[in-house]
Amino acid sequence: MIKTIGYFIFAFVYYICRPLPVDEKRVFGIMTHDTGEDSNVGLVIKELNKLKKGYYYSYITKAETESVKGFKSILKLLSFFFVKPYSLARSKIILMDNVFLPMAYIRVKRNVKVVQLWHGTGTIKKFGQDANTGRLKKLERRANRNITHLIVNNKQTASLYAKVFGVETGKVYPVGLPKTDDILNRMWEVKRDGINVYKEIIYAKNDLTLDKKMILYAPTFRDYNLGSESVLDRVEELAGKLPKDYVLGLRLHPFVAGKAKGIDISSTCDLSGESMASLIMASDLLITDYSSVIFEYCITEKPMIFYAFDLDDYLSHGRGIYKDYENSVPGPVVRTADEAVDIIKEERYCVDTIRSFKNKNFPYLDGKSTNRIINLITE
Repeated sequence: MIKTIGYFIFAFVYYICRPLPVDEKRVFGIMTHDTGEDSNVGLVIKELNKLKKGYYYSYITKAETESVKGFKSILKLLSFFFVKPYSLARSKIILMDNVFLPMAYIRVKRNVKVVQLWHGTGTIKKFGQDANTGRLKKLERRANRNITHLIVNNKQTASLYAKVFGVETGKVYPVGLPKTDDILNRMWEVKRDGINVYKEIIYAKNDLTLDKKMILYAPTFRDYNLGSESVLDRVEELAGKLPKDYVLGLRLHPFVAGKAKGIDISSTCDLSGESMASLIMASDLLITDYSSVIFEYCITEKPMIFYAFDLDDYLSHGRGIYKDYENSVPGPVVRTADEAVDIIKEERYCVDTIRSFKNKNFPYLDGKSTNRIINLITE
């Protein structure tokens, strides 16, 4: 009920401001999932700035929405419910990395471009209209009516995302995502300079020696049984069985990461506060389960292991997945730490499988996806 009142207040102020003229140079960033410079929205804004055409920006961030939910600051409440709707109403371009539910009560002007740059580069798990139910599903669909450009990586994903977001296929643009460009540019930079600065920075910050290989452990967010210690149990089990020349870098969901700080194992380091792009570049191997990080990681063609210790429970109680999991992921699927460690020791990886997965999902690996998006939204 309180959330609904908040949505109404936001929309009410927006409609008061709606008759004001749209400012052609104003850009509004809704970054409620990822506020980093290497996020999809952050990378588009970075490219807009390079044009030097006088664009200026307003934002709604995850930290601001959390502050409003917790009634932590009167000033932030006033800003969120009065300044932000005004800025939104005046903006010509709206960039989003998530669904923003107050927009369920808003209809933007016809000449405004609302660009959904979803934070996941691809998906294994069902989400949006395929996963949500009841009132949330209806609100998301209403909010998504405002989308004019839904950006995806390829034509196969276009039809799926049109259904997931509840928009017409004509509004889906398979031009590639900025995160793809970012990983490619980092790879080209390392190849050009002959040195992996991302690895050196991450290792230096965590007092690691460069003779150690880093395994990035990035399990997905679980909707069910979030307070379970199951992920942390796997961390301790994996870390205790790894060869001595490996270190386990943890990139955990914030709810789990807080508990991980209590783990005192020399062969682990908590990297949950680092950018995912930097960790992709710094690591030598990825262990994950149902996370969309595999779509970015496969670009590097580095090995991946899928540690799906709770696959049966996840399929029964989770939101569901789109394909036959064990036959669609680009790497070996294991259920136990022993199986994962055996693969690591024997280096039983298949680069051809990863390369095939990459080529299937990324027809645009030219580093120009962000430019294509800029052309779409500034025409």
